[in-house]
Amino acid sequence: MKIKTLLLFSALTSAVTVNSQDKNKTTMNPFFETYTTPYQVPPFDLIKNEHFKPAILEGIKKQEAEINAIVSTKQKPTFENTVLAMENSGKLLARVSTVFYNLNSANTNEDIQAIAKELAPKLSAHNDNIYLNDALFQRVKSVWDNQKNFKLNKEQAKILENLYKNFVRSGANLSEENKKRLREINSEMAVATLKYGQNILAETNSYELIISDAKDLAGLPNELIETAAADAKAKGKAGKWVFTLSNSSVMPFLQYSSNRKLRQEIWNAYQMRANNNNDKDNKELAIKIANLRSEKARLLGYETHADYVLEKSMAKNPETATKLLMDLWTPALNMANKEAADIKQMMLKDEIKDEVQPYDWRYYAEKIRKERFDLDEQEMKPYFSLEKTREGVFTVCKNLYGLQFKELNNVPKYHEDVTVWEVTEANGNHVGILYMDFHPRASKRGGAWMTSYRTQKMENGKRIAPVVSIVCNFTKPTANAPALLTFDEVSTFFHEFGHALHGLLSNVTYESVAGTSVPRDFVELPSQIMENWASEPEVMKMYAKHYKTGEIIPDALIEKMQKAGTFDQGFVTTEYLAASLLDMQYHTQKGNITVDAETFEKEAMNKINLPSTIIPRYRSTYFNHIFAGGYSAGYYSYIWSGVLDTDAFEVFKINGLFNQDYAKSFRKNVLEKGGTEDPMELYKSFRGAEPSTEPLLRKRGLDQVK
Repeated sequence: MKIKTLLLFSALTSAVTVNSQDKNKTTMNPFFETYTTPYQVPPFDLIKNEHFKPAILEGIKKQEAEINAIVSTKQKPTFENTVLAMENSGKLLARVSTVFYNLNSANTNEDIQAIAKELAPKLSAHNDNIYLNDALFQRVKSVWDNQKNFKLNKEQAKILENLYKNFVRSGANLSEENKKRLREINSEMAVATLKYGQNILAETNSYELIISDAKDLAGLPNELIETAAADAKAKGKAGKWVFTLSNSSVMPFLQYSSNRKLRQEIWNAYQMRANNNNDKDNKELAIKIANLRSEKARLLGYETHADYVLEKSMAKNPETATKLLMDLWTPALNMANKEAADIKQMMLKDEIKDEVQPYDWRYYAEKIRKERFDLDEQEMKPYFSLEKTREGVFTVCKNLYGLQFKELNNVPKYHEDVTVWEVTEANGNHVGILYMDFHPRASKRGGAWMTSYRTQKMENGKRIAPVVSIVCNFTKPTANAPALLTFDEVSTFFHEFGHALHGLLSNVTYESVAGTSVPRDFVELPSQIMENWASEPEVMKMYAKHYKTGEIIPDALIEKMQKAGTFDQGFVTTEYLAASLLDMQYHTQKGNITVDAETFEKEAMNKINLPSTIIPRYRSTYFNHIFAGGYSAGYYSYIWSGVLDTDAFEVFKINGLFNQDYAKSFRKNVLEKGGTEDPMELYKSFRGAEPSTEPLLRKRGLDQVK
């Protein structure tokens, strides 16, 4: 499952006093100056670690003054002097925070992590000082109660609704005693979630599988061996091979290594991350975060954290979300059990009589794929160079929306691996700026995501163009070959680019409802629908070209890929659903969890009869999505959006992959609208009806499974 994150502090607000020492640091701080860079992107070449803290503290102080001005005015509350004034407050804080928290994910270091830890409770307090400010709430409530008098348009009504509900959901109606406890909870959670994510990165970076004997490389593809040798040399271990817990290293190792003992070793390291009873252990943090969320939900009048979260989603409640997961669980598990039986037979051919283990699955699934479909992923990779795949993504966007992409070499960037692109309409009009950051490094967390450095909005009748970024962890180039992607990585590229389009093509007035500011279970629609184009033969021939010969991918190979399209979907769907249901178990608790994380996870998986051959895609100690990434009680959203995207893509399958009428409709009703309207209404405006689950079941080959 592709991973996408929103900024941790995307709607930042808060209150502390800037001391004189910090105030002096404002001199020569680029955050206090108007950006003079091309397209006003962040001046990464000038920004230093020491600039962040004073700029964030100054941003807090400025927003504090802006909020005080709203509260102290003697004018009666109106949309302009209250709601719009709040919408426009905190610009400096947001400006600094977008850079800071993006770098904390994509190019962090010890200084940034220390600053993040120090500032987390201050930012939490600042947020509480705004949303627990009774005088401010009364002004917002007055506008809410009298909104009929203000003749608001649809978008204005939406940001008023969001603001009012944010106050209520943030505790504005609580007693002073409960407000005090809520502040404590928020502060504790801010620190705990930050620490949880830092622990995962540290644990991922701390492990190395070092191979000294070439015999132990048996079965591994050449480019993986070359990358491991290069990594070893860079780490001062020339002549050896180093494999890591980065997905681009560990997953192909598990898929191809014929050394079962080494597969077991690296697998155990992978699935025991942050679960090693050391100072990076996340077992206690996971329970602490879940219990704090549960207490906060009850304090705010909700039965569970999931009820609190899903109130704003398309699903509306945990029962609806869980029903979708369980409707898919039985057919997925039945297929996975059939796949496990096939693996068992293959293991017996290798004279292995043990039961199927999780570290066996990928290795034998690959052997079965090759035997059954004559399809070897290594046969496919030469056709999926990163450069050609990027060209393919650009071509799809051009054919659908008329977009053009031009690489920029005069724009500052935060790491040498990053490329920067200007995106324009077919007529040359500027759309936005796109950063792309593709390869793993120790300073970058795992996974793939899209984020923003500037969100689209209108200012004085002029469209302020967005600056967005996609960050991935794809296979690196080697000395002998460019970066060659697996087809899963190709799909990830298309996926994250769909998120980027959601941010780039946003066309709203107010930034709080722009782009990806939509319910979690709707935000994956633009990304997941893009994946569908990646596997279409017509599209594949546009970009799948052999990196040595330039030969277009043969029809025979495409046919093999299509025949194998539903292969291993039992496993893929089951491990995803297991993680989604684990998320729901953590966040539907009506009281505190009293067992440890390992026991809780084991009991949760026993309830759904998850076989020992499969573990949840993310275990409790490295489930960054839900404990540090904003997807709590929301990991189900990928499959919810899967229903939407497969249903939506059928329009293009039936009427043409690049049908201009439907492309314009999808752009107008989904990509441009952000969170300005109810997502189901937006979807129906495009599709004409609510979605059906049948296309998803067919796509995954689950429609025939009993």
